[in-house]
Amino acid sequence: MIMNINTIEALRNLYPAPKERARMKQLSALDEHGHRFIQLSPFVVISSASALHAMDASPRGGEPGFVKVLDERTLLIADVPGNNRLDTLENIVATGAVGLLFMIPGVDETLRVNGSARLSISPEHIRVFSNQKRQPKLVIEVVVAQAYLHCAKALMRSRLWDAASQVDRSVLPTMGQMINDQIGVEAPAESQADMLARYAADL
Repeated sequence: MIMNINTIEALRNLYPAPKERARMKQLSALDEHGHRFIQLSPFVVISSASALHAMDASPRGGEPGFVKVLDERTLLIADVPGNNRLDTLENIVATGAVGLLFMIPGVDETLRVNGSARLSISPEHIRVFSNQKRQPKLVIEVVVAQAYLHCAKALMRSRLWDAASQVDRSVLPTMGQMINDQIGVEAPAESQADMLARYAADL
């Protein structure tokens, strides 16, 4: 017998109500702690969806503070060279909404930010990133609707920052080998060293 949960009532019946602290921690703007968290973060995952509800989650990284806080409601994320699929950017054009997950190496808590987004080519926004290696073609402007700190349990369970839990890269084929297998290409795969050297130009 297939038993699925398909109503909010049925779902809520499985769990106790959230505690007041969990409800109240959600803010409508960034406070000093959220601002500081973003300043220290070198990594964010941007989640977005298409008009047809196709989901996407894209990692972005840079020097700590590469995501700029203009004010308590506005964030700027420079677009950087990638694979030109433009999944996130196309989704923003289609739906104008994103969810962000900020992480800081060594810190088990994360910061979640949800809000509206648009793609800006404003010279004022581009100038915010004038100290970067390359001037971005566009900037993702995020207007914060919700911001809250997420508890440490997931990263504690995964031991993500524990050096003893790191996996040696050699346990997997190279990226080139895996993609060749996936798309049925018989040509020699790019080595890991060659890939890293090629990426270095865009870092």
